Amino acid sequence: MMIPFFKMQGTGNDFIVINNLQLQLSKPQLSQLAKQICQRKISVGSDALMAVDQAHEGGDFRMIFFNADGTEAEMCGNGARCIARYAYENQLAKEEMVIETVAGKVYARRIDQRCYEVQLNEPTNAQFDLSFENFAGKIDYVELGNPGIPHLVVHYENLANTDLATIKPLAEKLRHWSLLPKGANVNFYDFLDNQEVIVRTFERGVEDFTLACGTGSGSTAYLLKQLKQVSEPKVKINVLGGQLTIRVEENQLYLIGDTNIIAKGEIWDEDLAAIFSK
Repeated sequence: MMIPFFKMQGTGNDFIVINNLQLQLSKPQLSQLAKQICQRKISVGSDALMAVDQAHEGGDFRMIFFNADGTEAEMCGNGARCIARYAYENQLAKEEMVIETVAGKVYARRIDQRCYEVQLNEPTNAQFDLSFENFAGKIDYVELGNPGIPHLVVHYENLANTDLATIKPLAEKLRHWSLLPKGANVNFYDFLDNQEVIVRTFERGVEDFTLACGTGSGSTAYLLKQLKQVSEPKVKINVLGGQLTIRVEENQLYLIGDTNIIAKGEIWDEDLAAIFSK
């Protein structure tokens, strides 16, 4: 089976993007496809698979998002920026567009050839000062959208100089915290000398630290504004993949950053035949 695709990345989050308006794959098939082609070294490799699909609620298109492990996610901020560019480049939408997601409608716009802005789903549930066993740092929680994308926001001192391997066990415990029925993405943060924020995110579905997480960066900026720890309307977030800007206007969160088209082509993974012959 031959599948036309784009390989894209936004601040280090990389995605395989396909047009399901043409392919007409079911969600179970998309899940199986993600598990196969997102494998690094074995296949194309990426953090996730995104598919453009038919809109149902008046949007320009629907974004279907499957993590590399085949689980469906509510929304992805960096993914939304990339799929917005994909839609524009393929004449599926204009410079301003509405993307339908599981978590709700996402408004996106093209700033220039590579830079896109998306309005993240609004915060719907915030909890402060949670207590976790044997950890003295500050932990807050927020969900974006409905159903909500769950994010823990965890202050970790000297994060810039901390080897992620040393905090991965803590991240894994927090990600599967029994207090949170859906689990959570875990965003560790700290302040840099210039008052910019450093964020390191352990993502559900990937089950590891990723180079960036758009909704995680947005959740962190939102909570820091709520706690009055940042005062500027635009919060610069430094992630492993570069820098994102989050514009916070009360409950409105806007994610701004560059996109990168890495490759365009056709997937000819011969192991897909076994999947789609079932």
